[in-house]
Amino acid sequence: MRDPARIVPSLPETARVVNVGLPLFADAVTAQGAEVVSVEWRVPAGGQPAAVAALGRLYGRHAEQVDLANAEGVRRLDQGTPLLTGIRTVAEVIGGQPGRMLLHCGPAIGYGDAPDPLRRSMRAAVVSAGWAAGPQAAHLMLDRGEIALSPANEHRVVVPMATALEPAAPVYVVENAAGGTTAFAPISQGPGDVAWFGCDSEAAIARLVFLREVAAPVIRQVLQRTGPLDVLALAAQAVTMGDDIHVRTQAATNLLIRDWLPHLADLADPARVAFARFLSGNHLFFLTIAMAAARSLTEWAAQVPGSSIVTSMARNGAAFGIRLAGSDQWFLAEAPEVGHALYYPGQGPQTSARDIGDSAVLELTGLGAAAAAGSPAVAQLVGGSSSAAAALTERLADVCAGRSSRFKIPVLGMAGTPLGVDVRKVVESGITPAVTTGILHRSAGTGQVGAGVAEAPAGCFAAALADLDRRLAGPGQSARSSMPTSIGGDDATVLET
Repeated sequence: MRDPARIVPSLPETARVVNVGLPLFADAVTAQGAEVVSVEWRVPAGGQPAAVAALGRLYGRHAEQVDLANAEGVRRLDQGTPLLTGIRTVAEVIGGQPGRMLLHCGPAIGYGDAPDPLRRSMRAAVVSAGWAAGPQAAHLMLDRGEIALSPANEHRVVVPMATALEPAAPVYVVENAAGGTTAFAPISQGPGDVAWFGCDSEAAIARLVFLREVAAPVIRQVLQRTGPLDVLALAAQAVTMGDDIHVRTQAATNLLIRDWLPHLADLADPARVAFARFLSGNHLFFLTIAMAAARSLTEWAAQVPGSSIVTSMARNGAAFGIRLAGSDQWFLAEAPEVGHALYYPGQGPQTSARDIGDSAVLELTGLGAAAAAGSPAVAQLVGGSSSAAAALTERLADVCAGRSSRFKIPVLGMAGTPLGVDVRKVVESGITPAVTTGILHRSAGTGQVGAGVAEAPAGCFAAALADLDRRLAGPGQSARSSMPTSIGGDDATVLET
């Protein structure tokens, strides 16, 4: 038997290293010629004790309940079939007599707190409704509180960018029969000098009147001939053609024009000519139809109690808000700047407004940044690299509960787009959803200045997670939370609706 005292230790001639966490150590090992495998790891929830404790419960004793609810939420997002069935007015879809009221993008906000582009859009809507002779008179009415303001989302309406809608404004009707849910969105105003881009010029006001008086009646006649349109079947085809159905809807719009063209040509209404000219110059026409379809799905998913799936993401240019399935509460943080941007000549961050609009509903249903990997337009926003565009898609995949069976990306081997943002994964990883979006001028009222990618603020997700933890704990058993209560930076607040 060998004497342990006489054993001479020896070191291996080569070393293989597994590095967990900081890449600095892996770099040092690599520099010395050794083999190293890096494991990406970070402290869950940034090490915040309250959030870590909530995650422990939501992944622990509540995990089975949450996972079952999430599976049902993802199924609803994936398998609903939204159909475009008609055109109505805002007054008709919200019921009753709204009087002098505007619907606006994002969570609730007062006129005095709204950013310049949204204020201009509100003024344009007031003038188009005939309540004021011009933008200055509209400003005085809004400033005095003579016109009520209400978030469009509260009425199952979603609006893009800095949109405000008056009661006679036309909206698409999109029905999801499987879930018994219906959602609405305005007709796309198109590019240029338009109110949804934060303009209150004569041309912007005239466009709103055109949509109400010319476009809506023509679309109504076309839909009477075509019957219901399967919105997301068309969107799925467009995704394989390079659309993300957010910053780029060119393929989807072209496919829609192809379907509508014979019926449009058959109309006796002379207004078909003006509408056809408008349609041919509006590469963004399909955007709002897709938004209404997405909203009809998130409305269905929102009815699943105990789920950690995010069912609303909306921005009013000042605040970024989210809601979870099974809850009507908004959790707010400051609206982010839009990064990874391509600007028009002479424009840049110094002229750019913050992220705005309800169109982030698309990212919740497998579109937008979820479909970025297959979109050359998104690749341009992130430096022209297809790998960078794919990274946006994978970023969402890291925080989603499933994959779409309907939206497939050819360059990823026909993989489905990420679907169902899980607030647990967002808070655990610190990775928030990215949103592909346009950028408006901060103050000049000159419209769009570029497009880019906005990163959702973390604070509202942390607050929503804490609320889910409390709801699942039940009365009298809610965990204590150190959730911030003011909007600013990554702080969050709660808005009861």
